[in-house]
Amino acid sequence: MAGAAHCSLQAKRLLLDPKFEGYKLSLEPLACYQLGLDAAVAEVKLRDDQYTLDHMRAFGMYNYLHLDSWYQDNVYYVDQCGRVMNLSVTLDTALQKPREVFRLPTDLTAYDNRLCASIHFSSSTWVTLSDGTGKLYLIKSGKRGSSASEKWEIVFNEELGSPFIIAHSVSFVKSDRHSVAVLLLRVEKDELDTKGSGFHITLEWVTIAAISKEGDHRYEIFKRRVLQGKSVPHYAAIEPNGDGLMIVSYKPFRFMQDEDGKLEENDVDDAKSTDEKKAPLYYWQQTEDDVTVTIQIPEGITKDDIKIRFSPDNICVTLKDQPPLMEGKLSSSVDHENCTWIITENK
Repeated sequence: MAGAAHCSLQAKRLLLDPKFEGYKLSLEPLACYQLGLDAAVAEVKLRDDQYTLDHMRAFGMYNYLHLDSWYQDNVYYVDQCGRVMNLSVTLDTALQKPREVFRLPTDLTAYDNRLCASIHFSSSTWVTLSDGTGKLYLIKSGKRGSSASEKWEIVFNEELGSPFIIAHSVSFVKSDRHSVAVLLLRVEKDELDTKGSGFHITLEWVTIAAISKEGDHRYEIFKRRVLQGKSVPHYAAIEPNGDGLMIVSYKPFRFMQDEDGKLEENDVDDAKSTDEKKAPLYYWQQTEDDVTVTIQIPEGITKDDIKIRFSPDNICVTLKDQPPLMEGKLSSSVDHENCTWIITENK
């Protein structure tokens, strides 16, 4: 199956400050608080067989302190007793004593081949949790940050194969059905890779949905999709509506086939639509003074076949006697008398 489409990221120019002069060094000391813990953080060291740079980036530099982006005064960590602990942090008071909000059912010390436990907050009331042994938990937390209303309750848990960490998750409602999509990251041995590191990176995209059967309301896995690549992504996230992935990585990721060698129907449709997409008509870049538009012209077209008309607020590009290849109004006026065009590398 074809890889993901390449997208153009556009800046919101209204948010840019044209008079920005640069950052200034502040000599003010940063607020720093220390607090003794009754149990250490559940840190997992890299094993001897986890020696590559990808292992280091994925697991060796892992941040064990998880910020709750929905309630930014709260951070969480997992200790060696398998407890999920909450800390409330403010800039004008000392740290509060950690409090237990959840305890993993698994005895982590019984597993030699495990990764660090990982947490991701899917919404203001939903949490995804990995114990590092290969089991995924979906938890309904209630309103977090408040001891009165924060009650973590497991609504789904299942073994999903080899150990993983949670890269991202989102909670969304579609067609009146609540779903949570989770992105799991693994670094796995690749027996076919004899010239590289001997490992590949797997991103598993799991969608868990609410199912109602005969009055029984529970959550089940609705869909599982797997992507593989050769480098740990710098950034990987699921779109808010659960319809796509955003991945920034040094090397590309591709969807993999299932055990029967077949692609899921939706994936086949996605592959066809990706193959059928044509290259962009033009690329453009802009500075404070100039706008540069680059167009790929077909083979056999010479300079005499090209006609370009500039006006203060419009541009028109025509090849031979064909309809305009590109024509439209500009968003702002230009100095049309000083506009010009060139052909580079005969294309």
